[in-house]
Amino acid sequence: MSTRDEIAQLSVPEHGRFGAFGGQYVAETLMPAIAELETAWRVARDDERYWAEVDGLLHDYVGRPSRLYHATRLSAEVGADVFLKREDLNHTGAHKINNCIGQAVLARRMGKKRLIAETGAGQHGVATATVAALFGLPCEIYMGAEDVVRQALNVERMKLLGAQVHAVSSGTRTLKDAMNEAMRDWVTNVGDTFYLIGSVAGPHPYPWLVRDLQSVIGREARAQIVDATGRLPDAVVACVGGGSNAAGLFAPFVGDPVELVGVEAAGDGIDTPRHAATLGKGRVGVLHGSKSYVLVTDDGQIAHAHSISAGLDYPGVGPEHSSWRDSGRARYVARTDTEALAAVERLARTEGILCALETAHAIAALDEVAKTARLIIVGLSGRGDKDMTTIAARRSETRSGS
Repeated sequence: MSTRDEIAQLSVPEHGRFGAFGGQYVAETLMPAIAELETAWRVARDDERYWAEVDGLLHDYVGRPSRLYHATRLSAEVGADVFLKREDLNHTGAHKINNCIGQAVLARRMGKKRLIAETGAGQHGVATATVAALFGLPCEIYMGAEDVVRQALNVERMKLLGAQVHAVSSGTRTLKDAMNEAMRDWVTNVGDTFYLIGSVAGPHPYPWLVRDLQSVIGREARAQIVDATGRLPDAVVACVGGGSNAAGLFAPFVGDPVELVGVEAAGDGIDTPRHAATLGKGRVGVLHGSKSYVLVTDDGQIAHAHSISAGLDYPGVGPEHSSWRDSGRARYVARTDTEALAAVERLARTEGILCALETAHAIAALDEVAKTARLIIVGLSGRGDKDMTTIAARRSETRSGS
């Protein structure tokens, strides 16, 4: 079956919405650009030539298909067979490159001459800068000033690739504010600029097109697990911030009798103000052009999200995840900073794999999932190189008792 045919099997949001969620809550000046993008995506989505170019780059440049690895020592500890979908092995070290390749090819088809993006953990910024260099396009990345400090390695990678990095000092100085600034740039330069959103957030059609582009993760994993074990998994687990890694892994399994488990960041605890458990503790609202679950303060303002992982501290979530939550098709749990750090160590010492702090939240949920599942796929969304400074500092604090 061709990629086009596989993509055609995935759901299409009706009137730009997944159930009650999604939509296009943007400034009137952006509506022509949104309409242009939606039309371009509908045409590309059904075009074999588009998918041939994307698939060729994913194979030859990114290194797909990524491996599905049976983590035998981790499995023995957990008490279930755990397979890791190794997105950390991709070029640039995370799942973000899948979406960036697809959107960059789309941007070129649309005649756009400049790429912009937001980034939190920096992996989306690195992937955007990478495809911009590959295609010879100027690129500007918006990143919260707090994230610039804790993801300094990725900032240097972006600069080396030729991108201009803007540190955003407004608001909470994290991903939410970076996305605000990127959208302001897009409004100002909409004629020649393509906004390459990194997650399944934002106005329609972004949640749809990003999910479709990231579905390569789940489409591969579904075929690989059947080849390896002769059957589908009992459960599929992934971390959730904005939710692109999880949406890409979950979507091809939605029609199967497989449990879908998303793991959010509980930060210091979901009963404290310092967490990013949007689906667990949020309420329905509008953020960055989309209706979804959001974290809000008592007076209804968007709240500050906290996580040790820069990629999960976002106070919103993709609308399809909100729809899956309300329909019961997926369930969402949360794990704390401390639990994520312990999971980093556990995976390192059982399998010799240093995962990103985002991924570690999913690893931390395995003992719970294994109570009812015997065969589990975990989305290993990225490698942990970018987080070593943060991890080392927290380990040092723990040793010193502070």
